Amino acid sequence: MDFADRQRETWEALKANPWGGFISDRPALFSPAAAAQDPANGKNTYMRFGPMYLAMEFAGNLNEAKAHRETAYIGDWSPLAKVIVKGPDALRFLSWLGMNDLSKFEIGQIKHHVQLDANGYVAMEGILLRLGEDEFMFTAGSGDWLVYQFSQGSWEAEVTEVTPDRYIFGVQGPNSLEILERLSEGGLRDIAFNRSRPARLAGFDMRVLRTGISGQLGYELHGGANDGNAVWGAVVEAGTDLGLLQLGFKAMSNQHVEAGIATNGLDYLPASIPTPGAPWQFKSGGPTGSFIPTGLADFFRKPGELGWSARAGSHGDDYLGRAAIESDKAAGGPARTFVGLYWNTDDVIDVQNSLYVGDEVIDQMDFPRAAGAAFDFIQIDGKNVGVASGRTYSPSLRRTISFGVIEKAHAAVGTEVEVLWGTPGTSQRLIRATVTDLPFLPDNRRMDVGI
Repeated sequence: MDFADRQRETWEALKANPWGGFISDRPALFSPAAAAQDPANGKNTYMRFGPMYLAMEFAGNLNEAKAHRETAYIGDWSPLAKVIVKGPDALRFLSWLGMNDLSKFEIGQIKHHVQLDANGYVAMEGILLRLGEDEFMFTAGSGDWLVYQFSQGSWEAEVTEVTPDRYIFGVQGPNSLEILERLSEGGLRDIAFNRSRPARLAGFDMRVLRTGISGQLGYELHGGANDGNAVWGAVVEAGTDLGLLQLGFKAMSNQHVEAGIATNGLDYLPASIPTPGAPWQFKSGGPTGSFIPTGLADFFRKPGELGWSARAGSHGDDYLGRAAIESDKAAGGPARTFVGLYWNTDDVIDVQNSLYVGDEVIDQMDFPRAAGAAFDFIQIDGKNVGVASGRTYSPSLRRTISFGVIEKAHAAVGTEVEVLWGTPGTSQRLIRATVTDLPFLPDNRRMDVGI
């Protein structure tokens, strides 16, 4: 039995019993590149990302968190769900399921696919890749919402989950192209942003996507699980002299905040949680922070609250949640909008100093950021006006930053607000913050690399 067979056997067991325990009821599921990563994982610490366990850090999380700005990293997104939709109705189904306009969708192109529930909340989102005339692949934190919605209709198509069969490695940063071209046969400069094509790197067939989750020049490598170790090792070897770092789980989402990209499960919870087809990885635990919800829906977000605009329906297609979105538009749109926040450095330092001075120790801030979801009240003069998420220390900016979903009346750049820091029942503190535009750092995803 090869690696891909073992991976699928474990995956099927996990899907059949997602509520089982870690050791007694199911084996751990590790990355296709786990063996290649192991020599650099000196701390031997792991954390769960979806169905898999990834190394927490390799070269120190603050070093890894700025590699996409200074050199490059290779990161492991193999745990993402990968769902193939194929057949004559594939495009029609996906066009109905997501709010994004798919009327002009070329083979090899990549689109952000935002899937809503009937109330217009984001149920799931990810990237949609067109592989052929009637074949697409959706990759996201979960494919369960897509699979469930497909099962409720009558579509001349088929859906196949291929998560355990394939790896996804991200190579992002200013040196990413040079590193990958050392391994490629024929070069990669013809791949425009949000496009992809088959390629052969280090002697292995794969698909190379030009993406931008870091806000910098970057690529994704998609290939067969059996090749994962060899491909990972080849990229690391090719990039060592160019400063390539292996990216651990602890630092993976830091770049999303710098780039102004909200992350499913961290900056909001998907509205599919309480419905059939819920992403099983959100089955337990819950967000931390000062925010006190009145119900689960307080963690859901409309697309406009995350900086995503719904299509206007220019080609006449209906889509799930469209009535709710149009009702919101008629009422002036969501009452809140998506902004960035610069946290006051002196106030952040005071939180750390409470370990040594004063009468009470304040909840500390994980660096660069907490591994799970955390939400905090945003206040003005003691009144709650929004919710902060994604608090992280940016080693590139040398500042603490976060997102904010805030009432539009207080969303102007330069507005002074306060973030209530500390979980309820602890010694909380007000952290001064300033509203700013997103992204926090210049967007270099579309830079011209020539041919």
